Amino acid sequence: MFVSILHRVTGDGMALVGLGVLLCWLGAMASGQTAYDNFVELATSPVGYVVLVGLSWAFFTHMMSGLRHFVLDIGAGYELDTNKFWSIASPVIAVLLTAGFWALLLLK
Repeated sequence: MFVSILHRVTGDGMALVGLGVLLCWLGAMASGQTAYDNFVELATSPVGYVVLVGLSWAFFTHMMSGLRHFVLDIGAGYELDTNKFWSIASPVIAVLLTAGFWALLLLK
């Protein structure tokens, strides 16, 4: 139940927050170099990193939960032990993917 609710919350969060970040980015690009520099400064601030890391976590969580639901939709994974394992593994894998993604971005 928690994974299903988390799937919906992350989808809504990506739609709302992601759209806001995208529109700010596009508006800054269209407004010139000064506006874009202000956007980059905000995006690379601690608050900006929290938002961007949160968006990437929401993406990976939503993706892993979506893959889990896809497997369930084709009729597999309904055994209690298998279902419980993947309901725990999905968010854990999402956190690992988020950490790996940001490690790749920041250490490059």
